[in-house]
Amino acid sequence: MPTPILMPKFDMLQEAATVLRWLYREGDQVAQGDPLLEVETDKVVMEVEAPATGILGGIRAQAGAVVPVTTVIAFVVQAGERLPDDQPVAAQPQLATPAQPARRATPLARRYAAQAGIDILAIPASQPAGRIMRQDVERYLAQLVTTQRESPSDAGRPRATPAARRLARQHRLDLAQIAGSGPHRRVQAADVRAASHASASPLGEPSIREVVPLQGIRQVIARRMQQSYQTAPHFTLSLDVDMSNALALRDELNARAAADQPRVSITALLVHICGAALQRHHWLNASLRDDAIQLYEPSNIGVAVAIDAGLIVPVIKHVERLDLIEVARRLAELTMRAQQGQLTLNDTSGGTFTISNLGMYGIDHFTAIINPPQSAILAVGRIAKRAIVVERATQDEVVIRPMMNLTLSVDHRVLDGAIAARFLHDLAAALEQPGELWG
Repeated sequence: MPTPILMPKFDMLQEAATVLRWLYREGDQVAQGDPLLEVETDKVVMEVEAPATGILGGIRAQAGAVVPVTTVIAFVVQAGERLPDDQPVAAQPQLATPAQPARRATPLARRYAAQAGIDILAIPASQPAGRIMRQDVERYLAQLVTTQRESPSDAGRPRATPAARRLARQHRLDLAQIAGSGPHRRVQAADVRAASHASASPLGEPSIREVVPLQGIRQVIARRMQQSYQTAPHFTLSLDVDMSNALALRDELNARAAADQPRVSITALLVHICGAALQRHHWLNASLRDDAIQLYEPSNIGVAVAIDAGLIVPVIKHVERLDLIEVARRLAELTMRAQQGQLTLNDTSGGTFTISNLGMYGIDHFTAIINPPQSAILAVGRIAKRAIVVERATQDEVVIRPMMNLTLSVDHRVLDGAIAARFLHDLAAALEQPGELWG
């Protein structure tokens, strides 16, 4: 019987994944272990492998579909087998059905259709097997031109897609005044959106630059952040840290670093210090799951990294076992791979605490939302020179020091203010006297 292909559950908290693209077409022969499609979770892009050798058939989720985990998305069938919906599978790997006769086409035919702006699925095939040839594309284009010339009902009516006509009505735009970018100057939805940028509606509504679907990583981030903020009672603690000694230590380490050594950043220093502090303050290294608080042994620290699709949090595992140079090395590697879209599921899983640093964007202070199911997240602002009062034996003195703000967001269901305050105090003390960490 056909072998179902399920949307995998890559992570314990994962509920769904988005289909990015199929690497094989329906009817193609596949081998067990072949990567069949790419899917996107809230963390990474993963490949789904073929569970068996046979013919790919019965694809139920196309690119862009958000599919719940464990849902059947396709099948691997053998010659002569029938799909669950009683669609027969041919002995040859073509699986062309009357409902989708235009799925198979030669590369040349696809290129011709793309150049003409024609959907390959709209072109009837002349071959018995349903395969579209270059001649089919040329014949379809010739018929399209003839039809447009002979159709009296189109006289004086701008050519436009149904979606373009609907958008034009919504924005109260004249289709005749919009230049079409489609085949034979047919107005597309994108043309209407572009035209709407030039003016607002008569009702005073702002013009729309672009409509971006909330999907993929961005959709999952939105859902998880809303869930975190609504279900976890956040409270925050904030303080300013004198970074004079930390900056001096960073500069000294980088000045004497070998050519093949990574440069130490303030974020790396924070990760290293937090790794040690979490070993003393276990309630910050915890999660609330099923009415029980789990206190973790390792300090697995995630560092939020901004990418085009949103925000991703690669995790440095067992920070408490690493020296500062190794932390800097792993942080640099994970950040680079995150920006290049090369993170694996292991790179983003297992975090117990998160650091979000926006100091490089000139942000002085911000409050971060806890990354569920963790119990705390540290928000880091920029280092800026400020006037502070320093206590002296005889008289207080106003001095200029490089200061940095730390704001800790905490899940009040897991821990209370005093515990969080002691943790934040220890972080500040370690940053102000970082040399004590190494003897």
